[in-house]
Amino acid sequence: MSTVEATHLRTYGHFIGGRAVPPSDTTFERISPADGRVLATYTAGTRADALDAVAIARTAFDEGEWPHWTAMDRGRALLRCAGLMREHEEHLARIDAEETGKPITLARGDVAASIELFEYAAALAMTMHGEAHTALGENCTAMVVREPAGVVGMIIPWNFPLLLLAQKLPFALGAGCTAVIKPAEFTSGTALELARLLTEAGVPDGVVNVVTGAGSVVGAPLAESPFVDILSFTGSTETGKRIVEASAGSVKRLSMELGGKAASVVFDDADLDDALDGVLFGVFFNQGECCVSGARLLVQDSIADAFVARLVEAAARITVGGPLDEASELGPMIDAGHLENVLGHIDAARRDGATVLTGGTRLDGESWGSGHFVAPTILDGVAEESAAFQEEIFGPVLTVTRFSDVDDAIRLANATEYGLAGSIWTKNIDKALRVAKDMRSGRVWVNTTIDGAPQLPAGGMKQSGFGREMGQAGFDEFTDVKTIQIRTGPRTRVFPNWTGGNR
Repeated sequence: MSTVEATHLRTYGHFIGGRAVPPSDTTFERISPADGRVLATYTAGTRADALDAVAIARTAFDEGEWPHWTAMDRGRALLRCAGLMREHEEHLARIDAEETGKPITLARGDVAASIELFEYAAALAMTMHGEAHTALGENCTAMVVREPAGVVGMIIPWNFPLLLLAQKLPFALGAGCTAVIKPAEFTSGTALELARLLTEAGVPDGVVNVVTGAGSVVGAPLAESPFVDILSFTGSTETGKRIVEASAGSVKRLSMELGGKAASVVFDDADLDDALDGVLFGVFFNQGECCVSGARLLVQDSIADAFVARLVEAAARITVGGPLDEASELGPMIDAGHLENVLGHIDAARRDGATVLTGGTRLDGESWGSGHFVAPTILDGVAEESAAFQEEIFGPVLTVTRFSDVDDAIRLANATEYGLAGSIWTKNIDKALRVAKDMRSGRVWVNTTIDGAPQLPAGGMKQSGFGREMGQAGFDEFTDVKTIQIRTGPRTRVFPNWTGGNR
């Protein structure tokens, strides 16, 4: 098995005001989840650091040039950054692979998708426009204009550090906003590298700022500060609720992509080979540490036993390994605490009556030592009311629940508090459209899963949040709409006795 050479130890400070700030005396280390090596050292930011970054972003927006650049010029800067990302593609992929534990092949895909997002956001920036209303009467013309919304705070999770930042940042920049980014403590590397590349691409100093550290210390000020106009957050529903509370005093706009518990619904008329591959990919992609992971298999009872037996056989052949191993298909959990959390969910499912068909244990091996690996796991007989069915496990764990007909499938698909995504496997177009329309999810895939394109917006319903990323809707999130109405010719007086003339 070929293995990519490990990156040397990296040391970072914040990135504020267009420059890399020297590391402070107070730092924290990122330890490899695969083999325990120290990967990087980061500055443990303070509240003052976060507020300093906000002040600089505020000045860059209120007094700087970036919001006043032409749409074409902002788009060109984003394209230049996309080109630089392509030049450093392998470096960015290695950082994300090492820090998250995901296989290097998946990390390369994340970087490639991030570059596409920058290119698409550049196109939206270049075509940013408003509306003209010229049929409001002979003496009335009106414009509806889109303006940059201001300073954007961005809080990024650890599972897709670069990709989820790329679903926000280029759209905000393209609209003319400035930004303060708080990456996850586990995975701060690519955010800092990207800030450097944006500066190299010609984005003015102070437009993009990155502050590292604990969310309670450097993330909270972004939610609380009246000088942050929008907060864009991706993470758990519980953390999202705390952010909503913290932001109430400043009445800022929020965009929240929160937890999920997606269902993969497999009907007996599906292409079962395609469905088998899709269900496996849907739950084991990125170690299951994915908010749209197809963690719940809902399978029609007429095919359930045979289909699940094939799943178990296939799951046992998934290659588990270190993140820089080219053959690896599934890496470690992000840290020891999350490993124990995932194993705890599996144990609770057993107690609730589920049967572990494969996996369910921690793995140790020669190539990764005592890393945080969980075997690909399939739990059968999972009841609707059980925690394994209802709660986000965020690991390589698939629950199996059987359904009888279309109505039963729809009911089960919607039987959680989440509504982020779902997949449907059937060759009957009538059935597919009916289930897709009735599924309370922001994204629905038919005969595919965890799919997408920069043009397609993503976001949640119910406890999975609100707001949209990507697509035109994702760009519009970072704009304010202003109406300008113009009257021409003599005014018809409302108070003729006081102002002269006739009404």
